[in-house]
Amino acid sequence: MLSSKALAVVALGLALTLPALPAFPAFAAGSISIAGSTALLPLALDAARVYQEQNKDVKISVSGGGSGTGISQVAGKAIDIGDSDILAPSHPELVDNKVAVIGFSVITNPGVGVKNLTKKQIQDIFTGTVTNWKDVGGPDQKIVVVNRPRSSGTRAVFVKTVMEGTPVSESGLTEDATGTVVSVVKQTPGAISYAAFSGTHGQSVSELSIDGVAPTDDNIVSGKYPVWSYEHMFTNGPPSGDTAKFIEFVQKSADLAKKNGFIALSDMKVKETDR
Repeated sequence: MLSSKALAVVALGLALTLPALPAFPAFAAGSISIAGSTALLPLALDAARVYQEQNKDVKISVSGGGSGTGISQVAGKAIDIGDSDILAPSHPELVDNKVAVIGFSVITNPGVGVKNLTKKQIQDIFTGTVTNWKDVGGPDQKIVVVNRPRSSGTRAVFVKTVMEGTPVSESGLTEDATGTVVSVVKQTPGAISYAAFSGTHGQSVSELSIDGVAPTDDNIVSGKYPVWSYEHMFTNGPPSGDTAKFIEFVQKSADLAKKNGFIALSDMKVKETDR
């Protein structure tokens, strides 16, 4: 029989020769990893901050990347929660946990001076049919379109609700985060784009009415303003443990939602099944 000293030597040898096992910090006890929608990012970050203050043993990491990234990463079990502005019909393994509602504004550089556009005028701008503001009631100035990448949930919502399925032109600029889009529109004469209320309200950009309806929470709640979506926190299978508790915390935190530019689910007077 080997002595205890000899056994320790054998164990050390095995430890040195076996390959290192991969680390899975996303699934460590007391940790939650979140990525995806940059529209949902302000609420996810603020909720994580408050939740961690109340639960000192839980660590939450939150990042953006876009709705497509959130869906693909949670489907691949790389993260615990995939944030998204859109549904994930091609991933039946994912559980949809709706946490809030968000509106989206069509925004312009304030120097443009236009306050309202029809859906048809917006469609003409984003397909490249109209390229000068004078053709839609503005100054004689080139229109600079700022788009989102194809992985963006914000873009998907815009294409569905405003473009009504008509593809947007790929010319112009492309920016991949809500904050960046708003900053570029602020700084670029003649610029137009679209972004979530969580990034547009209170900023130095013009938020346009569409067909005479202003982009406000009240108009979304009542069903008058069409450009909105549910915010989804997808999990791979039913959430459990700390992940389930955090999602429930976000769903019940109406004050946090409103503070960050979102609408609480309980406030909605209209309901949709395809957003």
